[in-house]
Amino acid sequence: MKQVTIYTDGACSGNPGPGGWGAILRYKDKERELSGGEAETTNNRMELLGVINALSALKEPCKVQLFTDSQYISRAVNEGWIESWKQKGWKRKGGELKNIDLWKELDSLLQKHKVTVSWVKGHADNEYNNRCDQLAVAAREKFS
Repeated sequence: MKQVTIYTDGACSGNPGPGGWGAILRYKDKERELSGGEAETTNNRMELLGVINALSALKEPCKVQLFTDSQYISRAVNEGWIESWKQKGWKRKGGELKNIDLWKELDSLLQKHKVTVSWVKGHADNEYNNRCDQLAVAAREKFS
């Protein structure tokens, strides 16, 4: 199974507002940058779309080390929130789960790949996270 490292980030101006996402996929000595955005969205949707688009770009099941500065994503995966939401019919304790469409898509991708999620501090000293932020902001600016 191929070992891939992925970094992702999302950005939004206003919440909701114009937003963008960025991702970097690293395999051996190759790197691929991806980005996109929407005119009216939220920061959490952009964080999720960064991960979803990066995992969707993989052509076969891979072992993935995913780095995100989103505690929303890292905690949902690492603390079992996704499994709990699934068991409750994609609802959370406090009621309706936001971004159900994206969480279902992410869950499907997590079943396909062996993904380990690590949280990194945003806007700090991680060059790949900082580059993902630049990609996300540039994508967002196309809608501002």
